[in-house]
Amino acid sequence: MKKQERYNAILTWFQTNVPVAETELHYDNPYQLLVAVILSAQCTDKRVNMVTPALFEAFPTAEVMAETTPEVVYEYIKSVSYPNNKAKHLVGMAKMLMKDFQGEVPSDIDKLMKLPGVGRKTANVIASVVFDKPAMAVDTHVFRVANRLGLTDHSKTPLETEKELVKNIPEDLIPIAHHWLILHGRYTCLARKPKCESCGLQPWCQYFMEQK
Repeated sequence: MKKQERYNAILTWFQTNVPVAETELHYDNPYQLLVAVILSAQCTDKRVNMVTPALFEAFPTAEVMAETTPEVVYEYIKSVSYPNNKAKHLVGMAKMLMKDFQGEVPSDIDKLMKLPGVGRKTANVIASVVFDKPAMAVDTHVFRVANRLGLTDHSKTPLETEKELVKNIPEDLIPIAHHWLILHGRYTCLARKPKCESCGLQPWCQYFMEQK
């Protein structure tokens, strides 16, 4: 099977079977999503969603967050992974938003990546989810699923995976395709024991073919 045929079939399956796919993080505005995505690094969305209501109530804007200290923020987020670093990142991010961006979350990926705690994956999530840009955030789920399905040629790095996916997925589908791959990895194509028997992508999946 040619790679583009595989892409076309898989994307068509997702469009038919998962017409709605979006982030599972809870947020009301770009600032809140940025905070939530920073907190979600190596942590579950479920855990982040437990922490953010009180955090957003205490720090409803970047302006308010910029005026506090990491020690105070830590008390709100201590149940997530790496709370010390993330508390420092959140306060640093808020300070830079106020100083360099008038308190507004930028839409440009390079500008986003200047913010403390924001790497390429986080910047791509914000650009895609908030600003509907054709940005492909590659987390562990996307990296694993893309390789297993055969959408990438065993890419060694998230950046290689990102470039290959962006090259082969129609631009208008990239924002939702990001969520299709994440959710598929989270609930079906699990790291240790993928649920191949119940997966609708069997006919086009390289990993499934190799297991037969």
